[in-house]
Amino acid sequence: MSTSSKKIYFASDFHLGVPTAEKSLVREKLIVRWLDEVSKDAEAIFLVGDIFDFWFEYKHAIPKGFVRLQGKIAELTDRGIPVHFFTGNHDMWMFGYHEKELGIIMHKAPFVFEAQGKKIFIGHGDGLGPGDHGYKFIKKVFANRFFQWCFARLHPNFGIGIANYFSRSSRAATGDEDEKYLGEDQEWLAIYAKEVLQKEHVDYFVFGHRHLPLNIDLGNNSTYFNLGDWLKYYTYGVLENGEFKLKTYPSNELYDFSVR
Repeated sequence: MSTSSKKIYFASDFHLGVPTAEKSLVREKLIVRWLDEVSKDAEAIFLVGDIFDFWFEYKHAIPKGFVRLQGKIAELTDRGIPVHFFTGNHDMWMFGYHEKELGIIMHKAPFVFEAQGKKIFIGHGDGLGPGDHGYKFIKKVFANRFFQWCFARLHPNFGIGIANYFSRSSRAATGDEDEKYLGEDQEWLAIYAKEVLQKEHVDYFVFGHRHLPLNIDLGNNSTYFNLGDWLKYYTYGVLENGEFKLKTYPSNELYDFSVR
């Protein structure tokens, strides 16, 4: 990506669909308002996973709802603003509908790009770093085409209902654990970023998944940012003139990292 005087925006973990349809709709309208505002000077927009709390595309059916967000994304891409969309652990079952209908650029794995003179490593973050072997195994199962074929045989009323139940159950089981800062030596995405740095220099690592806004200095002019979420923190990232910052919406002020 070429250097530009415009800004590049990043957000993740909207989890549209929870905790209720009514509260999700309020959040969706706020997200659309944010997209409206940032589109005025956006060179590109990155939506970094778990945009939906659950998504599965059947051959002739998709989950109901979220039409305001999808319509806004289509409007942005029609205007020539690139929208990069990453699958997360909650919405990994996306099979081409959004690329075709909304014109997004889909990413199913992390990738590195250069913009404004900086090298940026970006991905949702699930399954990276040490540990969490149980989830890594489950992710491989969910990514298996035969398993996906089997799930697609279920009627959407049943299949989506089951998936939504387990998604909510998983969040209830973890409770507030995701919001606890573990310390730099225990933050698995920071550990993963340091492993990458052993092979190549990266200016900024940008991940979601963690649900906690983070800014960790990795040394050697490299920084790990976590984008937080829009369930509690309403944080987003912006790259301007080669400098990455985390801000909160709707205040658009720098995120206070003392809140941890």
